[in-house]
Amino acid sequence: MTQQLLTVEQAAQQLNLHPKTVLRYIHDGRLPATRVGKSYRILRVDLDTLAGVASGGSEPDGSARTTCITDIPDITLEAAERMATFLQAVALTGDAGTPPLHLQTAFDPQAGTLKIIAIGSPSDVGKLLEMMHLQMRAR
Repeated sequence: MTQQLLTVEQAAQQLNLHPKTVLRYIHDGRLPATRVGKSYRILRVDLDTLAGVASGGSEPDGSARTTCITDIPDITLEAAERMATFLQAVALTGDAGTPPLHLQTAFDPQAGTLKIIAIGSPSDVGKLLEMMHLQMRAR
């Protein structure tokens, strides 16, 4: 079985990120990639792993659902927008066998807090929280 290879630009588009952010992930070792000439190629499976995409092995319909509310204090509007965009991209990924992951974000400019509400299978919400943690460490 052949693996699909993506360019940095294609990976950035899939994650709804800037290509320089994807390159930073590669240089930091968070995203495995192969150098081809002066550019990089990224395996689809590695990109899915970074994005926390479930492989379709999540619990079947009718199983437990998790609701998670997370508050991120002391965050700027720009950082909140980046976080919300990143998490929306993560939430929209998956295959036909993956149950939907619902995500809502709200920024309070007076308090400088971002509230994130995620609803989905426990494993998918857990993966989203892991991705949020990685993104928080990167800022």
